[in-house]
Amino acid sequence: MSERKIAVVTGASSGIGAAIARDLAAHGYHLILGARRLDKLKEVGTPFGADCRHLDVTSEQSVTEFCTSLNTVSVLVNNAGGALGLDSIENAVEEDWQQMYDTNVLGLMRVTRALIPALEAANPGHVVNIGSIAGREAYPGGAGYNAAKFAVKAITQVMRMEWLGRPIKVTEVAPGMVETEFSLVRFKGDEERASKVYSGLTPLSAADVADAVVWSVTRPPHVNIDEIVMKPLAQASATMVSRT
Repeated sequence: MSERKIAVVTGASSGIGAAIARDLAAHGYHLILGARRLDKLKEVGTPFGADCRHLDVTSEQSVTEFCTSLNTVSVLVNNAGGALGLDSIENAVEEDWQQMYDTNVLGLMRVTRALIPALEAANPGHVVNIGSIAGREAYPGGAGYNAAKFAVKAITQVMRMEWLGRPIKVTEVAPGMVETEFSLVRFKGDEERASKVYSGLTPLSAADVADAVVWSVTRPPHVNIDEIVMKPLAQASATMVSRT
């Protein structure tokens, strides 16, 4: 029997990351899961025997400790990220912008950089970066998050260029509205404000995004899915939705 392939998922304690972890496990991967909330992470990963490790992608030391002993990684899903606030540039909160950039951009870089040798050793390895339509369309109040997700798109493209000829695939999955803890975190626990984001429409689910990720990593070895942009039927753009 061949050895099970290893998949690493960051930010896997809830939402999209948790759904991706479950789906990859169902497809036979052994999961190495990382998140800051280790108790929540174990609730996700224990049922399918995942290796659950504390991970703060904003800390170089935490990333180094997390990646220790990972010599071969077939799939890395850079999912850790998120938005904070919906303030105008005039009212921008510098700490929020710093955290968004450190998590969505520098965190992605730290984990990927540490695992490049393990990904190459998998032959092929596959990096999936979870982006957003916010990385393709700017909108009022979104400047800080837009900047971070536009950076994710650029980094993903550069990975493809720099690794051309090496056995590492690269994909960006960029969803629109997905009903998870995303808006609750963005609005810092304001449940009423968060619930209004999805009122009157059917958003994507975490499972929908996970399905796209699993599809991309299960293509034949010679096929690279560069990017998948997905939105609910009721959403035409970052700022245009149809509500009943």
